[in-house]
Amino acid sequence: MASQEEIQAQPFTDIFDEDEAERSFLLSKPTCIIVFGKPGSGKKTLARKLAQKWNCIFLEASEVIQMNIQRGTECGLKCQELLCQGQSIPEELVTEMILQKIESPEVAHFGYVLTGFPSLSEEYMTVAQQIEKLMTVKLKPDVLINIKCPDHELCQRISGQRQNPDSGEIYQRSQWDPEVIGKLKKKKGQNEEEDEEEDEEQDEEEEGEEAEVNITGEGPHKKLQPSHPLVQRPEDFLENAEKRIGIHKDVMLLPLEEWLTHQDCRYVIEVDGSQQPDHVFEVNKNYSCNYCCFNKQDELLRALSSYKLIAPRYRWRRSRWGQVCPVALKEGDIVMGNPEFAVSFLGKMYILSSEEALKKFMLNPRPYLLPPMPVSPCKVFVFGPPFSGRTTICNVIAHNYKGKV
Repeated sequence: MASQEEIQAQPFTDIFDEDEAERSFLLSKPTCIIVFGKPGSGKKTLARKLAQKWNCIFLEASEVIQMNIQRGTECGLKCQELLCQGQSIPEELVTEMILQKIESPEVAHFGYVLTGFPSLSEEYMTVAQQIEKLMTVKLKPDVLINIKCPDHELCQRISGQRQNPDSGEIYQRSQWDPEVIGKLKKKKGQNEEEDEEEDEEQDEEEEGEEAEVNITGEGPHKKLQPSHPLVQRPEDFLENAEKRIGIHKDVMLLPLEEWLTHQDCRYVIEVDGSQQPDHVFEVNKNYSCNYCCFNKQDELLRALSSYKLIAPRYRWRRSRWGQVCPVALKEGDIVMGNPEFAVSFLGKMYILSSEEALKKFMLNPRPYLLPPMPVSPCKVFVFGPPFSGRTTICNVIAHNYKGKV
């Protein structure tokens, strides 16, 4: 009854209110995806592709380690020191870096696609403890993707991998084996003959597109001309591949299945490891959180307002911040923005004051846009003779207007 009375109390509420919709988005949780799978199932390839399509942050152990080393963080310096000494990076340090990245401002805005976690190594925490740790973070995964593939096919796929010692790039069998390449060319020729009756526009688009990267981790079928003979890594030997898959089944399978059974089945997706990602997901390419930057002041409003239109006649509009920098306003200063650092977000234009402010805004614009922003900072100076109550008045004003003394 209470809910009906509340509905009747506001019979003319506009459910399409723009400010309310913007506030709802700014308070919403970003999409977070986690990808599981056996060794060699292509979970890293699929996760990277999903991150690119959904404009999320790609999280994987090696990527996080490399990023920390490049940025010179405390954890990155530890990793670099261990690697220079020829030692392996402990699982505890890797887990700490992944959890720190999940709590970063850019992930809080864009979301993440995580793979390689939980880890098979139980030196620091068991798989069950890693799963429990993952479910206690602020940004819990929304969608769980489990890649399934037969063990025999995975062993053949892993044992067919070769590495270029010069560049460190990994090649699949379909990229270096002449027999497989010949079969693919014949199959491609047959498919082209069958597709001759298709529309010319579709043919032009297919010719212009690059070869799709499938879940199995196979890249475009390009002609390989390495400057150095390819070698097989020890972990790619057939017996080692079988051992890795066996460890996964013994260590990971049971706790992972128990966890998946307690999740909402609508958000648990099982993927055939032999298919391509585009056959599983139809991703919206026109993501609404794209940024665009312009450098010319005279052409700023005109160019920005007509960039990536939401629909015909719907241009980007000026925000309630006007030309004031949102980042500076949040920090208590009124600073006019520089047209060189203009961005568009949620259909509105924002002009930042500096490159540093632009980086902060692009990492996570939510703190600078959520109500009660924009609020112009008010600075009050209270003066008077000794014992006139200056401190008391300052404290009262600061309390009422949420200011600082």
